[in-house]
Amino acid sequence: MRRARRYLIPLYLMLGACMPVSPNDTPTRAASSVESTLPAMKSFSVPHPTRPQASNSDIARDFLDLAFTLESGRGLQMLTRFEGPIRVRVTGEPPATLNSDLNRLLHRLRTEAGIDIARAEGGPSNVTIQAVSRAEIRDQLPTAACFVVPNVSSLKEYAAARRTSKVSWSKLRSRERLAIFVPNDSSPQEARDCLHEELAQALGPLNDLYRLPDSVFNDDNVHTVLTGFDMLILRAYYDPSLKNGMSRRDVADRLPAILARINPGGAGGTPQRVTKTPRVWIEAVQTALGPGAGPGERRAAATEALKVASAMGWTDHRRAFSHYAMGRLLQSIDPEAAQDQFVLAQRYFGNSEDTRLHRAYVASQLAAYAISANRPDDALYLISPHLGTAAQHENAALLATLMMLRAEALEMAGRVSEGRQVRLDSLGWARYGFGSDWAVRAKLREIGSLSPLRRSRGAL
Repeated sequence: MRRARRYLIPLYLMLGACMPVSPNDTPTRAASSVESTLPAMKSFSVPHPTRPQASNSDIARDFLDLAFTLESGRGLQMLTRFEGPIRVRVTGEPPATLNSDLNRLLHRLRTEAGIDIARAEGGPSNVTIQAVSRAEIRDQLPTAACFVVPNVSSLKEYAAARRTSKVSWSKLRSRERLAIFVPNDSSPQEARDCLHEELAQALGPLNDLYRLPDSVFNDDNVHTVLTGFDMLILRAYYDPSLKNGMSRRDVADRLPAILARINPGGAGGTPQRVTKTPRVWIEAVQTALGPGAGPGERRAAATEALKVASAMGWTDHRRAFSHYAMGRLLQSIDPEAAQDQFVLAQRYFGNSEDTRLHRAYVASQLAAYAISANRPDDALYLISPHLGTAAQHENAALLATLMMLRAEALEMAGRVSEGRQVRLDSLGWARYGFGSDWAVRAKLREIGSLSPLRRSRGAL
């Protein structure tokens, strides 16, 4: 079961402690009976997944580690999946945007992953998506924003079976009935992200791997909608040559032929054989950025993560993420040191296609510093390459944040009318990414407070 996205790394909800930040900067209810005074909500229409960059040899290894291990690290003895058509229904009180987002996701699963999945039309369903409040979800799992469990169809049924083997993934022999619990009082984007992550887990792999740079099957939560890599994994998971009950060795024997057929472009790639991620690093990152720890404990955990990353000799996105975590935790006590950590994060994220989205997140942090230091041209330089990236990956919250930062920098540079137009254009994306009007306005105030010009005029 997944950790809460906004608890583990709220990458775009808080730019840093170098500026005044509202404590109420969390996404709130998407649908309200009060008519919004902001521009119409925007949403994404056409997906733009990219082909996986990894070799088929590496993808096979990733598939096996995803499919035969739980997030706790415990191994699974056999493959389990649905057999036959999969039907999905929605219950509870879904937010206004959930049904359209679900329809788009199901279409992608049919066309990209080749899975026979559709909405249930009055008959029985295999997957029940129940929309409930965040409080109800946390009553069952305090650290979860959303989660999925087997052999139940409602939160009430799960509560009754919670401590029994009925809802144990390790006891499954096949998947026939399960439930996904998503929040109905969060932003539209958070509800959609939960749909993508939890439905992917419901259908396929139960594990997450930090070594994957281009996947939702990664607890860093950088990717929030299913990627090209994820769809390839799911397509392989439902290949006709696999079936319930197969062992890891059985699946490993069949994977080369499966991947050669469905991903011929990966046949000639050079295997990278990225090292496995030790539990000590995972636990350090989760302590540093997850719920429950105090400031000192968080910083100690981030320091431990950096030590492990260095000792492992990493130069990949995990080393970069270690610096990012440290930067986040230093913002409130040493903004200059935090900026140095973000610069190192950007350096280690490199120029790979797989880390473009990661670099967009870090660019928002660095641009915030540039604006607060009265360097609008530097901020514009940092932001410009990443607007398209945020849009391609359907991250409305990140896109709105980058646009608001750009608007602030444009006005500081004397391009006032252009800045006002960019800020206006950002609001529709902000409504999808952050939710209610007051949450959007809080984000505007937060970013506006960066500007030395506004602070000198007292215009906040």
